Amino acid sequence: MTFKKITYSVADDIAVIAFNDAATMNAAGLDTVEEMLLALELAADEARCTIITGKGRAFCSGANLSANTGTAEQGKPDAGKALDSHYNPLIKMMKTHPHPIITAINGAAAGVGCSIGLMGDFIIAGKSGYFLQAFRRIGLVPDGGSTYLLTRMIGRAKAMQMTLFGEKLFADTALEWGLINQVVEDDALMATARAHARTLADGPTEALSLIRELIWDAHDNDFDSQLQSERFAQRTAGRHPDFREGVMAFMQKRPARFGKS
Repeated sequence: MTFKKITYSVADDIAVIAFNDAATMNAAGLDTVEEMLLALELAADEARCTIITGKGRAFCSGANLSANTGTAEQGKPDAGKALDSHYNPLIKMMKTHPHPIITAINGAAAGVGCSIGLMGDFIIAGKSGYFLQAFRRIGLVPDGGSTYLLTRMIGRAKAMQMTLFGEKLFADTALEWGLINQVVEDDALMATARAHARTLADGPTEALSLIRELIWDAHDNDFDSQLQSERFAQRTAGRHPDFREGVMAFMQKRPARFGKS
């Protein structure tokens, strides 16, 4: 498969998907989102951990405004139409991905690019990376799940600050706020992401998939519902060969070889 707006590669059970449109600072136009959806489908089948990043000086600068103006209905544009057809399906696909996703933020993660960056199960940023809720600058509201993500990740007050003022939130502050997991030097970003991906790809993929599903569900479940979800997930994990391998490795005092049998 040949991609035009992104790059896709798989090696040693790790998929790397990168925005690759320097002319737009890696804007997520509809054509780019379509390629991202396909790449995530491929990664689901071909890898055990996925890294999403950007080529060049940006992660993703947001929607391509020159192309996404909204479809007119009865003479009035609908700026939300592309959310139904493209952006929301991408965000949902990331949420339900069958293995962990690492987002490696280089430069700008703006608009819906901010949402995509924040969908990572583990979020790393280079020191020059920043998050920007730019919607208010063009008279629109945050989308791509960002109001959901931000209020749960950093709380209402900071979410209001980011979205109402539309100011850049640089990597060090994002780490201080608890929005991301790690900040590294720019030239160490991908090496660090790959090291974490190696750990995850070598792990018990079925259990990690269940863990990420439980954590996502915990955003909305009440306590009793979450206990029930954990109970059924544990049943599923306990029936997988990885559990037997993990116990044998523990008993034999050796590293587990998950997914190798």
